[in-house]
Amino acid sequence: MRTHELKTGRSFGVNFDHDEDFFQALSEFCKENEVTQGYIPMFLAAFAETEIAGTCAKVEDPEAPVRLPVYLQKVEAVGSGTFSYDPDKDDIVPHVHVTVGLKQQAALAYSSHLISARIQYLSEMLITEVVAPDMRRPVHTELWDVPLLTFES
Repeated sequence: MRTHELKTGRSFGVNFDHDEDFFQALSEFCKENEVTQGYIPMFLAAFAETEIAGTCAKVEDPEAPVRLPVYLQKVEAVGSGTFSYDPDKDDIVPHVHVTVGLKQQAALAYSSHLISARIQYLSEMLITEVVAPDMRRPVHTELWDVPLLTFES
């Protein structure tokens, strides 16, 4: 186990607009507000289309992460996540999970890692800035190249 006390900064209420790309809008928000790291305690959204990690195919290595996209349309979503900073790219590295319900299929639900999403009508999001320690997401080659969140002094 690794624990770190977080020193939080500003808190924001953020609404993405109809037809915006979720991750692009999140990145733009961070640049405009000079937020390089933080967490999203929750968001509510409608997505016109989204991709989440999953598969129905046989997985050769059940220990390895599934990185295949499952494409869904017209979903309601609830989610949360973190975002760290990548100084080499001068951009954030988000890690977001969602539960989505297919509106046109009796709200059939899926939960997984969010790969992509396009907003339909609205999103309502809370964002909390973390000012210390530095949050980074280095790739761990011994764990199938999974980028794991770290806290650096």
